[in-house]
Amino acid sequence: MEIRPVQAEEYATLGELTVAAYSTVHPIEDMEEYAHELRDVAGRAAGADVLVAVDETGKVVGGVTYVPGPDSPSAEFTEPDGAGIRMLAVSPEAQGQGIGEALVRVCIDRAKDAGRTRILLHSTYTMVAAHRLYLRLGFVRDTTIDWEPVPGLELFGFRLVL
Repeated sequence: MEIRPVQAEEYATLGELTVAAYSTVHPIEDMEEYAHELRDVAGRAAGADVLVAVDETGKVVGGVTYVPGPDSPSAEFTEPDGAGIRMLAVSPEAQGQGIGEALVRVCIDRAKDAGRTRILLHSTYTMVAAHRLYLRLGFVRDTTIDWEPVPGLELFGFRLVL
């Protein structure tokens, strides 16, 4: 598996993969406005680093948005020394193979290399597998950054101090 920046011709693929992954834990029809945001890879790539995991055949099997700092239009935090992780997704067919962990670890490495002291992220209450991953990697739940960006979509905050 290779992890690298997304290419423009992969935007639609990653967008649909992200919607498919999120749909396995939360019915996407209940959050149509959020589904639009999940599909907007081009928008995220304009202000953050969108990375993909590609298998040995060249197929995109996962992706993540690394937010380098609070000035990014993708930032959901204000800490000046923070970085963020958004929209971690692994293709439903490829889940359980360590792809999500590899994507998160690349984001952690990028934050360390940039001198950031913390990484912040949000996750829906239904994404319990992702929560286990985050906790295993040293993130802690931070209820002070929980929020509801659209009605009915409650997001749990997680924080990793580097």
